[in-house]
Amino acid sequence: MTTAKKRIWGWFFFDWASQPFNTLLITFIFAPYITDLLGDGSRAQAAWGYGIGAAGLFIAICAPLLGVIADKAGGRMRFIWLFSLLYVVGSWGLWYAAPDSFNLTLVMLSFAIGMVGMEFATIFTNAMLPDLGDEKEIGKISGSGWAFGYMGGLVALIIMLALLAEGATGKTMIGLSPLFGLDAAAREGTRSVGPLTAIWYIVFMIPFFLWVKEPPQKKGIGIMAAVRTAWPDLRASLYGLPKQRSLFAYLGSSMFYRDALNGMYVFGGIYAVGVLEWQVTQVGVFGILASLTGALFAWLGGKADSRFGPKPVITVCVLVLTAVAIGVIMVSRTSVFGIPVEPTSNLPDIAFYVLGALIGAAGGALQSASRSMMVRQSDPERMTEAFGLYALSGKATSFLAPLLIGFVTDITGSQQLGITPLVGLFLIGLVLLLWVKPQGDNAVGS
Repeated sequence: MTTAKKRIWGWFFFDWASQPFNTLLITFIFAPYITDLLGDGSRAQAAWGYGIGAAGLFIAICAPLLGVIADKAGGRMRFIWLFSLLYVVGSWGLWYAAPDSFNLTLVMLSFAIGMVGMEFATIFTNAMLPDLGDEKEIGKISGSGWAFGYMGGLVALIIMLALLAEGATGKTMIGLSPLFGLDAAAREGTRSVGPLTAIWYIVFMIPFFLWVKEPPQKKGIGIMAAVRTAWPDLRASLYGLPKQRSLFAYLGSSMFYRDALNGMYVFGGIYAVGVLEWQVTQVGVFGILASLTGALFAWLGGKADSRFGPKPVITVCVLVLTAVAIGVIMVSRTSVFGIPVEPTSNLPDIAFYVLGALIGAAGGALQSASRSMMVRQSDPERMTEAFGLYALSGKATSFLAPLLIGFVTDITGSQQLGITPLVGLFLIGLVLLLWVKPQGDNAVGS
């Protein structure tokens, strides 16, 4: 394998290593487990929304500043090491969410530490994307990376369901007792999702740290000097954003549509448990299906991105996800898209599986094309700062969808109505996309 190919594959391994945080913790295993412990879907959805929203607010404040500091000080790899440590510590801490000593505040704090580590590490790895290939290759590389990451999440999810997570019977999905003598009565099999996520990251980040070497950079000014000058520089960049109309519109657009997508991922499992009364194994099957379609369509979306550019891919995906959000609201145990069904009917389950497959497909392609688009909108000399702003506009403002869902769920007492803000967020993102130029403000003739 050539050095260039090794660097690309090493970069792919970050997606493989970090994806279980999203797949296992945010969506399909740990979030439904919290719902089980609290015993009330609406309460769990509100608590999860407020907790993740608070973590997102912290990321929103810090992410752009970190990007400026990294660009000025040089050396992204040391930052990735630091935030990888937070990822591991936060993930491992979820083991202590035991039913007989459950402390929601401490659990959400551990979760937030891991989430901050993941999101900040992602800023720096995303900023490496332009160094991996030319403009025509970036879409394909981004799509392949997302696809590889989805497959990593899928493999981790299968391991969790087949060997560790106990269902209502105390057995795993394939009828085994949880491995390593884990106590099903104390939910140790399900709680092991925290250590599994941490160990998975440690093992599969090895290729990243071995194979990804940063290209030679001009000498930085030193960390302390970078910290002192970061805020004035960032403030100047923020004041200048409205003059860069395409970049400004894209950051606004992605803020809304990625926030809505994150809301789908975060609350999918909680919604299925609370509204459809699913067991963790059913949520797991839902996750497997979404991961498979996510991997396939992230890869296909990368090819479409390289051929047509990222903007058409983003537009189609947001339209699909808007329709899916409306569909999710219309599926419950007693009705499907307005048609009444018997409480014992399998139709709501089938409909939700289909919607999950669509979320995976459109979500995978959308995330891949979105970071490819960010590269086209950004100044190559300030790429980490750009992806700090990208985090601010997307995952960094992930407090918006969870807080809206938590608030609407609280005031209506309905998980179904609590999902309605996602439709509006997707539509706002779609409208703002109209002002985005495919090659950014610096394109010839723009």
